[in-house]
Amino acid sequence: MDDYNRQQREALGLARRALSAMPRGELQALLDSCAPYLDFRERTARFLARHFSRVCTLACYTDGRSACCQKEGIITFFADVAVNVLVSGDTAPDTLERVLDSPNTGQKCVYLGTNGCLWKIKPVVCEMFLCDSAKATVFSENTAAALEWEELQRLQKTYTWPDRPVLFNALEERFLALGLRSPLMYLHNSPGLLMVKKRAGLPVPPKDARP
Repeated sequence: MDDYNRQQREALGLARRALSAMPRGELQALLDSCAPYLDFRERTARFLARHFSRVCTLACYTDGRSACCQKEGIITFFADVAVNVLVSGDTAPDTLERVLDSPNTGQKCVYLGTNGCLWKIKPVVCEMFLCDSAKATVFSENTAAALEWEELQRLQKTYTWPDRPVLFNALEERFLALGLRSPLMYLHNSPGLLMVKKRAGLPVPPKDARP
């Protein structure tokens, strides 16, 4: 198993074990804390389906012109993994474990199945990626869509960009408090994101306490 699959597999297993051990009340509280983010993801999915489904299907799957979903090119945050497990039910992540346990001999993302992404709530980096060609095609004809996309990008940062208290940081802290660590906890180990926190006056963990 290569390093990419190993880190992904370990994070998935960690999230599954921790969430399966939580009392029902704690799980519900965690899900409630994610509700605004899940609403944002539903809104984004509707926007993309409405404006980009045809364009992206042609570029990514029919013609193969896009660099989307390249092998080991997908950045996943630990919060992505936790949210996906949280909303997927007990057995749904089994599929992700199986593909991560198998060698990825192709050039596409390990999570890309014949019907698209295998995640129930795909990594936010994937959801929010639009290639320049697709944006030019859609936004040149629809300025209202371009403005809505700018708003969705702004909203994304309110959950993921740690210049304020954000959900992705809170989720990492929830698992760190259980003594669990993962290299995918970027909001607690990425030098760039730690600098964002520091400049915002938010707590930054010492080096020996980072995942």
